[in-house]
Amino acid sequence: MPKIGLAIGIERGTYLGIPREWLYWYDEQGERFLTSEEQVKQAQQEAQQAKQELQRVQQLRSLGIDPDSLS
Repeated sequence: MPKIGLAIGIERGTYLGIPREWLYWYDEQGERFLTSEEQVKQAQQEAQQAKQELQRVQQLRSLGIDPDSLS
């Protein structure tokens, strides 16, 4: 569907031990759009990474190190 910049594609995988195929939406560059579950998982991972980075910054500051002065 080039007029709207979308395509449908198939991916194969296994769910509960059963091999199957899934249909997904793709953009014009061939990148698959994430499902809502995948978006939630990605957001959780990003939040966890941000939390860990904040903890590192706080630890450095507690040691008297300015994190902004590091490379």
